[in-house]
Amino acid sequence: MDHSFAYLPYKNTGFFSALVKDYLDNAPEIQPFYGFAPTASGLNEAIAARPAYDVNRTALVAALTKQYAHLTTTPQATDNIQALLSENTFTICTAHQPNLMTGYLYFIYKILHAIKLAEELNALHPDKYFVPVYYMGSEDNDIEELGTFRFRGDKYVWDGDGQTGAVGRMNTAGLKPMVQQMFKLYGPPGKNCDDLQNMVEQAYLHHKTIGEATHYLVNELFGRFGLVVINPDEAILKQQYIQVMQDELLHQNAHPIINAQIDKLGAHYKIQANPRSINLFYLTNQLRERIEQKGDKWTVVNTGIEWNEVELIAELHEHPERFSPNVMLRGMYQETILPNVAFIGGGAEVAYWLQLKTLFAHYGVFYPSIHLRQSVLWAGAADAALREKLELTIADLFAPLLQLEREYVTNHSGNDWQIAAEIDALEQLFATIKAKATATDPTLSAASGSALHKMKSQIATLEKKMLKAEKRKMDVHMARIEKLKNSLFPKNSLQERVENFMEFYLNYGPEFMDVTKEGIRPLEPQFLVVEAR
Repeated sequence: MDHSFAYLPYKNTGFFSALVKDYLDNAPEIQPFYGFAPTASGLNEAIAARPAYDVNRTALVAALTKQYAHLTTTPQATDNIQALLSENTFTICTAHQPNLMTGYLYFIYKILHAIKLAEELNALHPDKYFVPVYYMGSEDNDIEELGTFRFRGDKYVWDGDGQTGAVGRMNTAGLKPMVQQMFKLYGPPGKNCDDLQNMVEQAYLHHKTIGEATHYLVNELFGRFGLVVINPDEAILKQQYIQVMQDELLHQNAHPIINAQIDKLGAHYKIQANPRSINLFYLTNQLRERIEQKGDKWTVVNTGIEWNEVELIAELHEHPERFSPNVMLRGMYQETILPNVAFIGGGAEVAYWLQLKTLFAHYGVFYPSIHLRQSVLWAGAADAALREKLELTIADLFAPLLQLEREYVTNHSGNDWQIAAEIDALEQLFATIKAKATATDPTLSAASGSALHKMKSQIATLEKKMLKAEKRKMDVHMARIEKLKNSLFPKNSLQERVENFMEFYLNYGPEFMDVTKEGIRPLEPQFLVVEAR
């Protein structure tokens, strides 16, 4: 497939928060909230600092070996799992919930970003080894979010068939009708169609749980790149986190520590997430509910489960897998079980990670270099050809539709319909009139200003009508611009936040992954636009 790449600064796209833009610009206001900059030098510092923090590599590899036992593993993934036993091996991690069919495109992009960064670090540091890891947020219980995806204009929603608790543990048996309905939209027939249908069928109709299905699908898509998938919902892994979970249950230090950071960060930016008094859930099959302390008892919300202190600590030590960290404690758990140096996350993830640095320091847990995941816009050959025909630049595509239409009319209309110069001349004229009126009677100053404002408003309305008339003369071009915008920015949003990878896999097959990875520049954060030719 012929293709081209273009790159835009994130701040020029209009889709990213002030916090993200300042983080990428290394703004002074945000520097106190992270340790290692998302740059080559920052990563070098993180790599140098990481060996001082112990990781139980034997437990890690044992858990991974168990979780991969039901899969046909690529040699690259198998080698990378075993490499984690070495003290000289580190991980590049990204995390996401097990969204049905992977959810949205950014699921794919954050994994490819981790893979590409690991490859570049392996080239830069031949004396060390870096393994890309997808940390599956299998304990998330938001089935409304995780069970929803879009494909070919249709919205698919799975409600879990009445199941509750962690989505990763939910049984896949009820998915068959949805999957078969979706297959009817696959096509055209061919290898890409056959391969995708086989992957999806094997994942969701031949694996018992959503976690296992997601593990299979991600391994099929990325195993050849050496990606390692880890499901943290494992007793041997949670044993490594017992000390922190016990302290959270008994002393609840996370709440005041994080809130102190929030007070500082919130002076400049919108806060992404807030801590609870206890930032742990109780987790069993069909149940994931918050734990609260009431006097000398700990209870599980919406259940009759309760413990005294002795019973609670006994439960934690005997069954650590039943305790599930929320978003405030999840990152620290990840860094406890993985020899990680860099975390790849979206804008919201970057925002809440910046709330956590002091919490990591309190518990002596390594705080990694935080990197904004790669954002990508894919334009097919037809869209790329239409953009060129309309003489639009890549940057033009990100402008709001009305602005883009106005600029197109301005650049291509044969009529001199804009009257900005005339308005400037009118303002100068009214300034002279206002000065004369005021000199005659100071009380006429306000009346003069009101007259000017009314006249400018009428002229602005007239200009809008003139623009509308010009647009009617160019209605074919206006329709093409709107078609292009709707294709590339569905629902006036970024493509990666709406579309699913299946559409692109059907068109391009594995090349979709290869080309995207090729275009990613993990240490030069800019928005990537791929145009197929």
